[in-house]
Amino acid sequence: MKGQTILVTGATAGIGRHAALTFAARGHRVIASGRNKAALTTLHAQSPQIDVVQLDVADAASLAEAVLEVDRLTDGRGVDVLVNNAGYGLVGPLMEISDQKLREQFDVNVFGLMSVTRAFVPKMMQRRKGRVLNVTSVSGRISLPIFGAYHASKWAVETMSDSLRMELRPFGVQVVVIEPGTIRTDFAERSRREAGATPGQHSPYAPVYARIDAAAEKLMAQAVGPEVISRAMLRAIEARRPHARYTAPFHAKVGMYLVKAMPTWLTDAVMSRMTGLSRVR
Repeated sequence: MKGQTILVTGATAGIGRHAALTFAARGHRVIASGRNKAALTTLHAQSPQIDVVQLDVADAASLAEAVLEVDRLTDGRGVDVLVNNAGYGLVGPLMEISDQKLREQFDVNVFGLMSVTRAFVPKMMQRRKGRVLNVTSVSGRISLPIFGAYHASKWAVETMSDSLRMELRPFGVQVVVIEPGTIRTDFAERSRREAGATPGQHSPYAPVYARIDAAAEKLMAQAVGPEVISRAMLRAIEARRPHARYTAPFHAKVGMYLVKAMPTWLTDAVMSRMTGLSRVR
């Protein structure tokens, strides 16, 4: 299962970038994609065997150009593995997130992922062989307040992946879900910037906005490096019969099952306390 051609979306930073470098070091042919042209250039300079393609998953024209470039790079064969990693997290109370912001979250995390999948998987189906890795999150299985838009988008990818797994199996294409816990990347920083863009100055949730940085620091205290997820992805790519889901790190998997075992009222109380969402505040 080595020496495969792998397309990674969202490869300009964080998990995607680390995964692209890891796959290349392992001997796979990697096509790294992302919106940031300068970051792609830097990635290629660091690892010249990695091909780079500019791609905004939420832009149809950008995707069409990327398909042509991938076809050129692979002599029309396409890719063996698609890693749907592009995404970001929108932070803010659902009552205060605008329709536009909510749609943008789903445009990237859900509709963009499906657009990329529909663009590159048909050639796998024709060959009766291929693999799709959809990067969701532990947040796709449990929910915190203030992160509802992000959680909802990841829940959507989780359930769509389950359907895709059954729909594509007859064609020899396997679908795997990768569920990261809290990882040390610039993901949290972008989420904080998104939160700052949400109107909170005169909001009844103002005390919660004020605690976002402190809450993020608590979460990051449990964070691990992106190499943990890269290893999980490698197992999913190289295994003859991959699992339906890979959750990493291990303590995130344990925490997820503990939360599921708790009664709803207790889960609500714990999650609300973590984000400073109390009647007193």
